[in-house]
Amino acid sequence: MSHEDIYVVGDHIESALHDGKPIVALESTVITHGLPYPQNLETARQLEAAVRSEGAVPATIAISGRRIIIGADDDLLSALSQADDAIKLNLSNLAAGVASGAPGSTTVAATMHIAAEAGIMTFATGGIGGVHRGVAESFDISADLGALAKYPIAVVCAGAKAILDLQKTREALESLGVPIFGWQTSELPAFYRRESGISLDFRFDDMVAMSEAVTMHWELGFDTGVLIGNPIPEADALPLEVYEKALADSLRQADEAGVVGREITPFLLEAMRRNSEGASVFANTTLLENNARVAARLAIELAKLDS
Repeated sequence: MSHEDIYVVGDHIESALHDGKPIVALESTVITHGLPYPQNLETARQLEAAVRSEGAVPATIAISGRRIIIGADDDLLSALSQADDAIKLNLSNLAAGVASGAPGSTTVAATMHIAAEAGIMTFATGGIGGVHRGVAESFDISADLGALAKYPIAVVCAGAKAILDLQKTREALESLGVPIFGWQTSELPAFYRRESGISLDFRFDDMVAMSEAVTMHWELGFDTGVLIGNPIPEADALPLEVYEKALADSLRQADEAGVVGREITPFLLEAMRRNSEGASVFANTTLLENNARVAARLAIELAKLDS
């Protein structure tokens, strides 16, 4: 099979790429492993609608029928939202997953790879993966960090997932040469919470200025991604006491269950949902939509600079 046979670009995405329109890549793991049905399908549709409402083109990326779909249609979103056999695809298992013919969803790392192949410069997600707690014993470090070091894409997120070691994740990104910009914040966001206590080098309150900094990073010859930390809206952040108790209980349950590897993130997200009595799911969906809107605005400014 040729590259063109494997990568299927939706007509609306191909047209947008040809015309230089702003495009925002969206991952699909949030549909299959991040949220329960039917909230996952509703959220996928809301994210695409949020991107469109800001004036950009959404491109949800997923795997279906031995093809990589860039710009999934609503039928595919609906099928993925109810697929019990969807494979969570990272860089290491993407090829085998596509070849298997099974439905698949793309993680942050896999979405970045595919978006880069398609020429999409902006990507919105919930939170990136990073360095896991207890890394000295497990050596569990997300492939998202390697992808950020490799693919020149602006990634808008609410920081790293709260279940991670945020300080070590910050240090790892710095070592990899990946800049982290704060959108209307001077701290690395902590996913469900706005503050982490971890300071960032650059804060931006003007989208034009931030887009110019992103573009300058690439014009200077750097080929890494740029991480944009966008805090969850203040009204939707989990209260500190709810967050700390739910997180502690979730980490303890994962340890007791012996969950490791690719299963740890979905296990902990589900545990957070139970232990916060559903509050984490609401927070997750609102931060996702907020990231999609900010990414769309950034994509618009980047498209202007690229024209």
